[in-house]
Amino acid sequence: MGPLRWVRLAAAASAAMFAISASGADDIVIGQVAPLSGVLADTGKDMVLGAKVYFDYINEQGGVHGKRIRHVVKDDGYKVDETVRLTREVISKDGALALIGFAGTGNVGELLKQKVLEEANIALVAPYTGGEVLRTPFNPYIFHIRAGYADEAEGIVDQLIMLNMKRIGVMYQDDPFGKAGLVGVEAALKKRGLEIVGTGPYEKNTDNVTHAVQEIAKANPQAVVMISVNKSTAAFSKQIRAASTVAQLVNISVVNPKEISRLIGPESARGIGVAQVMPYPYSATVGIVKEYQQAMKKYAPAGTELSYTSFEEFVGAKVLVEGLKRAGPGASREKVIRALETLNPFDTGGFTVRFSPNNRIGSRFVEITVIGKDGRLLR
Repeated sequence: MGPLRWVRLAAAASAAMFAISASGADDIVIGQVAPLSGVLADTGKDMVLGAKVYFDYINEQGGVHGKRIRHVVKDDGYKVDETVRLTREVISKDGALALIGFAGTGNVGELLKQKVLEEANIALVAPYTGGEVLRTPFNPYIFHIRAGYADEAEGIVDQLIMLNMKRIGVMYQDDPFGKAGLVGVEAALKKRGLEIVGTGPYEKNTDNVTHAVQEIAKANPQAVVMISVNKSTAAFSKQIRAASTVAQLVNISVVNPKEISRLIGPESARGIGVAQVMPYPYSATVGIVKEYQQAMKKYAPAGTELSYTSFEEFVGAKVLVEGLKRAGPGASREKVIRALETLNPFDTGGFTVRFSPNNRIGSRFVEITVIGKDGRLLR
């Protein structure tokens, strides 16, 4: 071997050792790429907080097999290309053992398309999306703890039909997320011999919903199912009520009612239905909710409000930690995946998930809540 070749190899080895040292060889690195800026920023911050408070709790108990969890968070701004770039970064540069709580059907879908998870052989637990394209066909790398958008659509349509509302329109984000919800509503109505009376798409990463309002108003529906995020939901809700006589608005679970109330005022938000895929987090009637409330009180910044979003990722973090425990000391990414498959069932404390070698859909729980006069959710 020539001297120059030896120097290059030595430099490469030194750089590799530095990378291992910098990543904290004694830590378990869990990566989270979330929208901390842009139209989904409030949701993203709650997502990160929910996972963080559970990891803080575990670290205070001594970590997992004597190792602390290091929660590495990166902001993708809800932009697909950034999700891909930052996921590659948290895997290769930060050395993540597993991933948690990404947002966006299209964002996560692009990770699958580019085989980012497959190439790293890494698990993504509790993504904040119910997109069916991430569930069918079967994908071994994503562990869903929430019901899918098809499940939510079925629950929403069932509730509306019970209220004798059969003329139903759909306002949706014009991307894989919105289209997944649209397909779910179509299927739920078809099952009952009905069709959507009108649709109104809007562009992702904007709250410009004027066209959607116009299209839906022309159809004059009794109810509108919204497949949208906070700002677009708020804008549409206010505008459609001024433009039509629609009796009921219902959104799928990805919105924050408090944020909607803040954006358009409590009176304008009042009465909007919101589907939920987690137990009610505001009343400690089950063990996991009590555990969440205690952790939020201790580890979240003073004055932080409880939310379905932070609760969901708290549950996701508990599921992931159980997988880490079962994977054993010195676990590899492969061992974490195999360990998560053994959670069949795993009772988190009143909310049960079930995974197996051929199942990654942990729950199909859905219930409908309504925004009350003060912006709070009522069951």
